[in-house]
Amino acid sequence: MAFHSVVTMEKPMQHISLTDWYARVNQMRNIADARRSDAFAIRHSSRSLRNETRIEGDWANYETNETLTDRISELNRWRDILEKAFERIVREIDLLQEEKNATERELEALAGPISVIAECLTMRDGRIGSEITYDEADTEIKNELAVLENNQRLLADRCQKAWEKLCRLEEVRFKIGLEVGNKVEAVQLDKSQLALDRNSANISYKPDATRNPKNSCSYEAWLEHVKNMKLLAENELADTYAIREALFVCREKARNMLQSQQDRAEHTIRKRIFETQRARNELEWQQLKMKEEMQKAVCEIRTSEQALRDKTDALKLAETRLENRAQRSGMELCMDQAHDMLCLEVEKLREIRRRLLAKIDESKANFNLLEEHGKRIDMDLENKQHSLMTDIRALDLRMRLRGGEFGTKVTSPTQTDRNITLTRMENEIPKD
Repeated sequence: MAFHSVVTMEKPMQHISLTDWYARVNQMRNIADARRSDAFAIRHSSRSLRNETRIEGDWANYETNETLTDRISELNRWRDILEKAFERIVREIDLLQEEKNATERELEALAGPISVIAECLTMRDGRIGSEITYDEADTEIKNELAVLENNQRLLADRCQKAWEKLCRLEEVRFKIGLEVGNKVEAVQLDKSQLALDRNSANISYKPDATRNPKNSCSYEAWLEHVKNMKLLAENELADTYAIREALFVCREKARNMLQSQQDRAEHTIRKRIFETQRARNELEWQQLKMKEEMQKAVCEIRTSEQALRDKTDALKLAETRLENRAQRSGMELCMDQAHDMLCLEVEKLREIRRRLLAKIDESKANFNLLEEHGKRIDMDLENKQHSLMTDIRALDLRMRLRGGEFGTKVTSPTQTDRNITLTRMENEIPKD
């Protein structure tokens, strides 16, 4: 029987014992358990982290959206407030501009009355002689000119203040409009940001996204700014109504003052016309009486001269008788009673002739005085007639003050002619 044998050859490596082998297996099992435990913990913590980060991210996004919504609401609220202020400013600008334009039109309309008043004064300065007087009509017309100039200064000052107020309102309107535009733009931008989500296509990483933009401000500064803008608009609007009312009151006051002064001036002119016509009629009556008296004086002078001629013939007769009786001769040349009576007659006739000559000279001197005074009356009548026509033309010229948009309305177009007709007294000259 043959024996078989196997030659065994071991690897030239260190062999471990079974105990070590079991120990190694236990170690590997323990390490595997630890790694699985760590993996489980990591997976659990990772899942918790994912859930927490998802919740935190969602809440952060929700809070951001709510903040954007609140910001949009706040911007819309302030935009509405500023838009109302803007609309009020625009409305006040339009109203104030309308009042200013009305005041400027009235101011320009004063140029017509001023030219009429200047023409009236120039026309009345054309009076001649004793009619150049500082009468009541002249005073009232100059007062009317002073009222017009005062109204011009008053309306010009009001227009200047209104213009300055309009400039300030325009400036505030520009600022408020710019502020409203910025808020509209900000609202649109915030709405577009609110519409973005994580699935939007136009999102990306941005370099230094948390930086503070250039020229940025804090929320408190922004809030104070919009409050200041609102307060600025309210402050500018506070006295706008008062300025508009002042313009209206100023126009009405100026118009009423001018109308009152025009009525006084026209009344004094009519009164002056009446007084001039009355004085003219009185002078015409005096002229008529003077002519009658001059005719009587001429008749009296002629009668006195005729009487003087008669007395001259009588004196010649008496002197001739005396001279002829002086030719007597001898004792017949005596101073008898006839001689005495002839001498007495000559003396009486000479005295009568002297008295007649004196009376004729006195009558002629009186006639010359009457004639000279008659010429003065004629000249004064011409002056008064010229003055009367001047005042009537001035009164007719003042009818231009009644027309136009801002002129005094005339109740009757023939009122002036009626008053002039009523003041005429040519047919009321008293008869002797």
